[in-house]
Amino acid sequence: MWFEESVFYQIYPLGLLGAPFENAPAEYNDQGVCLSCAKRSVPASSEEPSSSGKDTASAKSSSPILKVIEWIPHLSKLGVSAVYFSPVFESDTHGYNTRDYGLIDRRLGTNEDFKYVVEKLHEAGIRVVLDGVFNHVGRGFWAFHDVLEKKWDSPYKDWFHISFDGNSNYNDGFWYEGWEGCFDLVKLNLRNPAVVDHILDKIRYWVEYFGIDGLRLDVAYCLDRDFLKRLRSFTDTLKPEFLLLGELLHGDYKMWVNPEMCHSCTNYACYKGLFSSFNSMNMFEVIHTLIQQFGPENWSWFRGLHLMSFVDNHDVTRIASNLNNPAHLPLIYTLSFGMPGFPCVYYGSEWGALGRKEDGDPSLRPCFGKPEWNDLTTHIAKLAEIKKKSPALNYGSFRSVVLTNQQCIFERKFEGESREGCREGVTYERILVAINAGDYEYTAHFDAGCGQAVDLLTGKVHDFGGGSLLPPYSCAIWKMEN
Repeated sequence: MWFEESVFYQIYPLGLLGAPFENAPAEYNDQGVCLSCAKRSVPASSEEPSSSGKDTASAKSSSPILKVIEWIPHLSKLGVSAVYFSPVFESDTHGYNTRDYGLIDRRLGTNEDFKYVVEKLHEAGIRVVLDGVFNHVGRGFWAFHDVLEKKWDSPYKDWFHISFDGNSNYNDGFWYEGWEGCFDLVKLNLRNPAVVDHILDKIRYWVEYFGIDGLRLDVAYCLDRDFLKRLRSFTDTLKPEFLLLGELLHGDYKMWVNPEMCHSCTNYACYKGLFSSFNSMNMFEVIHTLIQQFGPENWSWFRGLHLMSFVDNHDVTRIASNLNNPAHLPLIYTLSFGMPGFPCVYYGSEWGALGRKEDGDPSLRPCFGKPEWNDLTTHIAKLAEIKKKSPALNYGSFRSVVLTNQQCIFERKFEGESREGCREGVTYERILVAINAGDYEYTAHFDAGCGQAVDLLTGKVHDFGGGSLLPPYSCAIWKMEN
């Protein structure tokens, strides 16, 4: 599928665009209809968007979401293939407490505005993936509001996990299940057919009206397995190669990533090893994890799967704040782009933006007036160019070649049919990724299997005779001669 050869870029829109943390209060009438939402209604998904939509949206330059269009040249220069937007739908605060799955958050703009943004991204050859938050909603969600008003008389009481024999932390007069004890996140009952039908109806609208290309499924490890199967069978009919990307932290990813559920997931199992291998100067940690996941042995867990690799995101400390040594920044991105899977870059981190988790989520999700470009950004752009064109990096096997505490060299080898989107006619490619995290020169001696290679980062020929010299804090991506 298309995502296997892609470079993703994550944007947290509410942060990037400087939206207020608290949304305006929702207003409801006696029938439980959200008045403030109804005022911003748009054509039904079955209707064709009006031809005047582009002109209208482009004229509303004050709509914050339209500022994303100004970032498209930066994304294209960086080599981005797909943008993953963290929540964009109407919510109480941070986006993951949804009020209405059918409306773009008023702090960002209108549905028409966001449709225009998607169109412009598509024109630039960039696909769009949205955050699908289906495990829970906010207390401002229209159906939960109806339960707050009518209690056991609400027709929506079975949309949630509710007991009228208890009470909530908000003194609602009934107990309900929240996500991991967070009672501003009201858990949906995904065993209720009406809930599932409502979600699928909204997803159809997102595809037909906005034209999105996939979903990142928030806390996919919490989702009902039967719901995931229904979701997969439904989205397979909506759009060719529509992506379902699950947020998974631990466990056997194949329980969720398989032909019946998700196409891929976040590789959190490698996330910690990526940065701690550099901070502890112990490359054994991350390489042994990669061997465990993708190595040549029959017991390797995830061979054949294409998982999302990342060095940071909206939930964790930014990598420039997480690494003890700034000289390791280009190296960790080289490792992330060179390992099996496909990489995702978090907005701002490509130029080394800072942010620590202990300072609160807003510090991880800041507003940037415009993108920046520096040596790190140039390096990541080069990695993206190499990655997207390489069958070995996109589909190749993984084998550790040289491994010390501060150095690693691993092989990615592709043997098979030519892949569309990769280099034309290529049926064999072998690449070595080399990293020296130390502050000293290191000469690696190993059987390269050939005499020379081209360093795809520099374009220079590398000769393996007499050993391979790696300067301090350096990396190389050698394309081996056949």
